[in-house]
Amino acid sequence: MSPGPARGRTSGAEGGKPRRGPVRRWQLVRAGSDAVPPSTRRFMARARQRRMRAALPWAAAAGVLALLGLVAWTVLGTGLFGVRAVTVEGAQLVTPVEVRDAVGVPDGVPLARVDLAAAERRVGALAPVERATVSRDWPGSLVVRVTERTPVAAVPQGAVFALVDRSGVAFQTVGRRPAELPLVRVVRPAADDPGTRAGLEVLAALTPQLRAELVDVSVESLARINLRLRGDRTVVWGDATRGADKARVATSLLDEDADRIDVSSPDVVTFR
Repeated sequence: MSPGPARGRTSGAEGGKPRRGPVRRWQLVRAGSDAVPPSTRRFMARARQRRMRAALPWAAAAGVLALLGLVAWTVLGTGLFGVRAVTVEGAQLVTPVEVRDAVGVPDGVPLARVDLAAAERRVGALAPVERATVSRDWPGSLVVRVTERTPVAAVPQGAVFALVDRSGVAFQTVGRRPAELPLVRVVRPAADDPGTRAGLEVLAALTPQLRAELVDVSVESLARINLRLRGDRTVVWGDATRGADKARVATSLLDEDADRIDVSSPDVVTFR
């Protein structure tokens, strides 16, 4: 006999399959604030504050850099603060138009990018200008202040007269001799001309009495400089050295009845 199924015994599987236990389902839930201990909450709050304090300087620096970048781009890269006008001060021998043309800065160029030194050199290259300063006048103007040359002598050049300043620069030509200027006769008036410099040196050494009698200073060569005085009198000056001594001796002899006074060697003076 085959043994029958055992009674009262439970099978661990039905239909040959093992029985599975109950399925557990997990669900995330937010714990209430009361579930976190107060000490932990205080620690976490302090940690957040420390992180914010540590990040604040970096955030401020980033903001400042961004603002500076925006300002720099506005000033240097756009025409918002561009050149709109060029104001000229002190110009009489040159016209404001000549000065503006010499500045050479087109309208709309950002004011901050203008090369002031280069603009000053260009304006200073104008013959009547001794020096020039160029400055910015925000938000959109350049101011050019011009100091013009002062004539100290007139040099005959055919039918016209070249006006020269104390450096010998011939900066203007006029059709009539200015009555207040002495005449200096040289072949080529120029700042780099030795004859021009010698004539101006002699002129600067003259006493007021000699100037009052002076008709002209004639520079035939560096060693042959003569003064022509009123009354068709001549002072033989020689070269430009010892100007103060020569001027003193010549002045002391102005009252002498002499047509020719030779002070080329002021220690041994002759006149006739």
